[in-house]
Amino acid sequence: MYQRTFTLICLVLAGTWMLDSCSSKATETKPVRKAVTETVFASGILVPEDKYNLTAQTEGYLVTLNLEEGDTIQAGKLLAVVENKPNDVNAKSADELLNIASVNISPDAPSLKQAEANRDFAQKKLKEDETQLDRYKKLMASNSVSKLELENVQLNYDNSKAAFSVAQENYNQLKQNAEQQLIAQKAQRDVNNVLKTQNEIRAVEGGRIYKKLKQLGDYVRRGDIIAEIGDKNKIYAKLNVDETNIRRIKLGQDVLVQLNTNKEKTYKCKVSEIYPAFDETSQSFYVKAEFVDPLDFKISGTQLQANVITGQKPNALVIPRTYLNFGNKVNVKGKGMVVVVPGFISNDLVEISEGLDESSIITLEQH
Repeated sequence: MYQRTFTLICLVLAGTWMLDSCSSKATETKPVRKAVTETVFASGILVPEDKYNLTAQTEGYLVTLNLEEGDTIQAGKLLAVVENKPNDVNAKSADELLNIASVNISPDAPSLKQAEANRDFAQKKLKEDETQLDRYKKLMASNSVSKLELENVQLNYDNSKAAFSVAQENYNQLKQNAEQQLIAQKAQRDVNNVLKTQNEIRAVEGGRIYKKLKQLGDYVRRGDIIAEIGDKNKIYAKLNVDETNIRRIKLGQDVLVQLNTNKEKTYKCKVSEIYPAFDETSQSFYVKAEFVDPLDFKISGTQLQANVITGQKPNALVIPRTYLNFGNKVNVKGKGMVVVVPGFISNDLVEISEGLDESSIITLEQH
């Protein structure tokens, strides 16, 4: 999508450059000193503010699609429905299992009532055996019963006590299991209801539909982008700046932008953000430039070219770029090929830092 970023110097000439080289037939010229404005060239695209992707949260066929490019939508609006029958079935099943779990924990639950009855019976038996034991202990004190008879009554009491403990434990365990099952089924019900709601795709934030990527009846998977949504009014330029030039970019710098749809018109922007991460795909850094001039073409993804104004040079020595040969060599009349040290390079001009002066005569002739 993006072009490889390179450095461009946009030259603003302080006066009219009257040289022999102005003629299309000229083959030689001299370096001249001019006031220039330095810029960094960057390619980029138009991006709406607060842009986000409307994505599918589950897989299935799109059975409802209530959106078109250019539509203005409100937050929470239902935009699409994905048919996912397993989610519907699971949600219904979870509701039914929750109803069963609720019944199992109620006082009238058959299993709890039976366990409660067993516990109450064991408790009653324990009280009867305890009364019998107290009576036999008194009789034993008056030698009215034998020791063996007291031991038998004591054994009955001990057995009843153990039976009551088991019955009580069974009741507590059964009730605890029913409570745990109720909690688990409530959680499962909530999870399945969430999954069911994922069949419905709603706008996270209000805005404008900039791009529609799916059609009614399409099969989508979790994470598939259905549409791109962003601020309906505000749009900015997302620039790709080469890593060799990112250090020259500062917040607040002026930017001149030309859309590829109309390269004869220039818009003024300002650098508002420098993204801190390097993008491996484009091999560049992202820079956000907000429009100062009104933007009359607001199509997300529109490609553009930009010049970030990074500085001024009042007295730069420059030559036409066509005179600079491979290996930074310039053909100097009477000297042949001379290696120079270029500064900035634009589409038309090259700054010469070392190797030439204003008296040098350079030619297009090759040796």
